[in-house]
Amino acid sequence: MFIDTHCHLNFSAFKEDRDRIIKEALEKGMQIIMPSTQYSTSKRAVEIAERYSEGVYAGIGLHPIHVDARTVDVQEVESEEKEGQPWMTFDTRGEEFDYQVYKDLVASKKVVAVGECGLDYYYQPKGSQKRIEFQARQKAVFEQHINLSLEQDLPLIIHCRKAHDDLLEMLERYRGKVRGVVHCYTGSQEQALKFLDFGFYFGFNGLIFKKVLALPSPEEVIASLPLDRILLETDAPYLSPPQAHTERNEPLFVRYVAEEIARIKKLPVEEVSRVTTANARTLFALPS
Repeated sequence: MFIDTHCHLNFSAFKEDRDRIIKEALEKGMQIIMPSTQYSTSKRAVEIAERYSEGVYAGIGLHPIHVDARTVDVQEVESEEKEGQPWMTFDTRGEEFDYQVYKDLVASKKVVAVGECGLDYYYQPKGSQKRIEFQARQKAVFEQHINLSLEQDLPLIIHCRKAHDDLLEMLERYRGKVRGVVHCYTGSQEQALKFLDFGFYFGFNGLIFKKVLALPSPEEVIASLPLDRILLETDAPYLSPPQAHTERNEPLFVRYVAEEIARIKKLPVEEVSRVTTANARTLFALPS
């Protein structure tokens, strides 16, 4: 059994066949958690999860890239970081984080996390003052997510790119109180040790198959982490593993991530399945 702890079945990419994909995953004994990126996808995630008696759950939150409205151009990325880059140009939507509106969604018993939320410094505006203001806005919104998670006793699903040190500095103020997972972990081994010290989990997905020159080696990071702190995820519809032979990722493809982690850690895939499933149940308080 696998638990896909991070898949966006609440996105429009699954509008036409969402129910079929969920049904197939449930028939395989899987469980699914759908984090969100805005209020609209948060609301949709809750609505979808509530259609199923068990096995499908939601996270609610505002992704850091949606704090500001702007068009992201890959030309803003330094040239040495473009090779092997899995992210594309996209438009972001500016949204205010309405604490009470998001809090109201937590009334659903199907909400098991706050997120995805966090810091994303990958695409930043030009000019030092604009960057300072950009980062400050993201930090303020993330702080509200932390407060919501503490008030509602829910774990955080954290998105972090190019901002791990700043994120660790913010979490230090909540040491021993906040808990969660750093989704799609792309930090260094040294930073991973600090997250471990906070008691956090690490989510891995199809990015571990991709060679991205700007990132630390995922194989080395995975090898250094204890299995009881690792979670499986797809980030569907993104980051499809090469074994899937399709651009759109799906929850069932999480098994390829499990197989790669098993290879790296020299363990049977059954052991990876057992431990990561137990990890997800513990963090998100999921039923057995």
